[in-house]
Amino acid sequence: MIVDSEIEQAKAALLKTEEWRSLDNAKGSTLDLLGGNVGQERGKSSDEIYRVLIRGKEALNRSDGTINKIIEVLSVTLDCSSSEINLYSLKERGIDEPAAIIITKAPLDALNRIGLTPAQFTQIVQKTTLAGVRVDSVEFNGTFEFGTTAMETDPAAGFADIEGTTGGYFGLVFVPSQEEELPF
Repeated sequence: MIVDSEIEQAKAALLKTEEWRSLDNAKGSTLDLLGGNVGQERGKSSDEIYRVLIRGKEALNRSDGTINKIIEVLSVTLDCSSSEINLYSLKERGIDEPAAIIITKAPLDALNRIGLTPAQFTQIVQKTTLAGVRVDSVEFNGTFEFGTTAMETDPAAGFADIEGTTGGYFGLVFVPSQEEELPF
């Protein structure tokens, strides 16, 4: 019986260790070790943002710099669908600048969930592009809209209820004085 108890304790410790080695569950110094494995520094980043940087670094190491790969890297980094990101070269948009891109759709809900600011997201986008390619602009579109009549309501797009469980969200709030430079 004593041996069984010790075996169960050892088994529980191994399971916990395995769980914490998962990027999604790791915290603190364990997360720092996972970041060190891919050469990603933490800087002042929270655990949640550091996970984003680690996922991004892993995806970036496999990227070839094409638009489709940039979208793939960003969707893996933010843990969202690639359909939530639209990216074009300015040349595709009729502007004669071949070494610049524009993001016309960015996953604002993913940024809000993670706690990543629009400026930090733009830093990630810039790091994901090839050297010499400029990020011209990033559009952050919200879901808030007014109805067409005075009494019309759409629970997914209009004003929130008292609990805040429904309603749309505005596009962008940018506070430069609170920006933390990400450690690339």
